[in-house]
Amino acid sequence: MTKRRGIGVIGLGMASMPHGKSLAVLSDRVDVRAVFSPSEERRRTFAKRFAMRTVDRIEDILDDSEIEAVILLTPPNARQELVKRLASHGKHVLMEKPIERTTEAAAAIVKHCETAGIKLGIVFQHRFRDASMVLKLKLDEGALGNIQVVQLTVPWWRPQSYYDEPGRGTYARDGGGVLISQAIHSMDLMLSLTGPVQEVTAIAGTSGLHHMESEDFVGGGLRFASGALGSIMATTACYPGSQESITISGDKGTAHLAGGQLSLHYTDGRTEHVGETTGSGGGADPMAFPHDWHQRLIESFLDALDEDREPSPSGREALQVHRLIDALVTSARERRHVTLEHGP
Repeated sequence: MTKRRGIGVIGLGMASMPHGKSLAVLSDRVDVRAVFSPSEERRRTFAKRFAMRTVDRIEDILDDSEIEAVILLTPPNARQELVKRLASHGKHVLMEKPIERTTEAAAAIVKHCETAGIKLGIVFQHRFRDASMVLKLKLDEGALGNIQVVQLTVPWWRPQSYYDEPGRGTYARDGGGVLISQAIHSMDLMLSLTGPVQEVTAIAGTSGLHHMESEDFVGGGLRFASGALGSIMATTACYPGSQESITISGDKGTAHLAGGQLSLHYTDGRTEHVGETTGSGGGADPMAFPHDWHQRLIESFLDALDEDREPSPSGREALQVHRLIDALVTSARERRHVTLEHGP
């Protein structure tokens, strides 16, 4: 049964725009009762844009019994204590990626939410593009047969000014570079389509195009648990930035998903094309994409609350991409082959 739910928002960084647009459209399902940011300027800008009530105290969200769920848009280094406080007040959480800076910290958040009995959803909006959803359906139906080869490419661009923002691209605030901050979206989508990766061998580093603490390039070979072979290339040093893509080849055909466009080429000669050209945030403007994907994700989270089931993607699902990032980084740093462990 669908009901209108009280919602709070904590954090008003870049991601607040697509969330604000989505919540405005979903006013028949959500009552945005309070939006918090420690920045008065950000509160004022957001309130002017969306006509939603802003507050200067998190307690106004925690103590409002009408707020059932909170959308958490803070940087990952500000998550642990916030989630504990929200859980102690019985608030469900829809959280921007990544869960936290390290897999250990992310797993602790997931466990805490499960113990407290609250739902934890993660914002991986690329799953909710039309083309992504069609490809998922095709694979579930076996349209491509058994998956044999997978290629993931994320040729994005960020100018140096992006990394000049305090904390950007550092381990202390972000937990890393291109993998955990940018490519994580495409990696999560890939895993949702292919199943888990079992083994990796990788190389990573910072190109001469950026001055930053963490990596802006990662390349690696993958072996999936299914036996399929694959590769990944992710960077923010590819000016001017272009669409990320996933190519999946099976024994009945190949699917090529580039941004919001899907092409299917079957071995019997048939072809299909789905989707439309949209921005993806792969260039200098990280927010150059439509809000529709966020809207669908929020709707899916609300459906999970209505049906009292785990949201998808859930916190536990998201740990899979965290472990893959760990394996790639470890392989590159230690110059060795890494086998992934898929814990509960």
